[in-house]
Order: sequence, then C-alpha cells, then structure tokens
Amino acid sequence: MLRATIDADVFREAVDAIAALVSECRFHVDSEGMRTRAVDTANVAMVSLELGPDAFEVFEASESALGIDVTKLKNIIGMVNRGDPLMLSIPEESQRLNLAFQSYQYSLTLLDPNTIRKDPNAPTLELPGKVVIEGAKLTNAIKAAAVVSDKIALGIDPEARVFFMEAEGDTDNIRLELGPDDVESLADVKARSLFSLDYLKDMAKSMSRASQIEIGIGIDHPVRFTFEIAGGKGRVIYLLAPRIEAD
Repeated sequence: MLRATIDADVFREAVDAIAALVSECRFHVDSEGMRTRAVDTANVAMVSLELGPDAFEVFEASESALGIDVTKLKNIIGMVNRGDPLMLSIPEESQRLNLAFQSYQYSLTLLDPNTIRKDPNAPTLELPGKVVIEGAKLTNAIKAAAVVSDKIALGIDPEARVFFMEAEGDTDNIRLELGPDDVESLADVKARSLFSLDYLKDMAKSMSRASQIEIGIGIDHPVRFTFEIAGGKGRVIYLLAPRIEAD
C-alpha cells in the first residue's frame, strides 16, 4: 500500500537521477521513505537514491518492493507543471501505481520485481581523495571535456594543491585546475583515474542542479559522487568504474 503527495519538481528530480543510468528498478518503500539502488546494463555505473518521508507532503506506505518502469514514469511526470502536487497511490493487493495531477489520472502497471536485476550490494571503497564542488562547475567541465574527447581524468595534485579535470583527444586537449579557493573543500591526497564521458554526461543532467557535490576519488579507482536532492530530504550517490589506460 502507498499513499503519497509530493511536489512534482522534487519527484521529477529523483526520477531523473535514476533514469540517467537505468530504465527499470525496484523502489523499496516503507515508513522510512523510498529508496533504490541499481546498476546499468554494462555494470559500469551504479545509482543509489534515498527519499525521506519528510520530502513528501503526505506519505503512508507499507513495506514493499515495487518494480518500476523508470522510462515510462519519467515520461509521465514530465507532463506535470512545475510546482504542482503529484499524488501517488497503490491500493492494497494492487499491481498498479496510480498517478494523479491536474486533471490527469494515470495507472502504471508495476513490473514483477523478480524480473528486475537483483539490487547490487554497496561496494566498500577506500577513496582518500575528497573534493566538494558546486554542481555547475563540475558539469560545465564535463561539457567542455566532451568537446575534445570521450574520456576524462579526474584527480588531485597534492603538491600544487589543485583538483584537476583533463581530457585529451587526437588533436586537442583541455585541462581545468581548481584550487582551495575554487572549491568548498579539498583533501591534499594524490589521486587520478580516467572515466568515460558518456556516463558522466548522463549523470551531469542531475548533478548540475546540486549546490554541492562531494567527489571521492583514488588512483585507478571508481569515482563516487554524492549530493542532496529535495532540499536535503533526499540523497543520490553515483558510482562509476574507471577506464583502464593503455600503456
């Protein structure tokens, strides 16, 4: 059972964060809110989302796992006007998610959770490099790098005390360095890993809205992006595996 009302912009932000990587997932709902964790089909990237009950105007839920077609859900809530309330409901024993907004009433058939890939375990990662940066700065750098290459290196140079992002193409290259005055915080730990820009561009659509993003990086390790949504009442974590550089 689920009965909830939420600002459409808040729910759209949550769904967009998931849709950046996967087309279907399990939503786990209970008295603590909504949450999901899923990996993309290539097992390269993972998204984890938590949306607390205080992110909703009304929230009542019994513990259950809902199979959600994320693409369909994204398309439906894309029709809701900014700031309008969105009502979600699943009656007892029902296999349909009802969405009501304005004069529309949608009924979205839930997927069988058993047909969706098993929720991945959260990996234990030691990522000593830490940077806290504005979402706009990070996403602008990703867009700039995509002009010259399909991959980008993220790292920290502890001697120069900078967080850097650099991309090299066949003929062109770009490098951005941000010092302590340009970021919210910076750990002076050596780090550098290479990542696919295709994935980062998809993630950037959600990260661009965040006032702050915490980046965790290491040496040839995955990168972790953590940021708040719903005015601090929700959280998103992206993990992206590194690309292996050829010698």
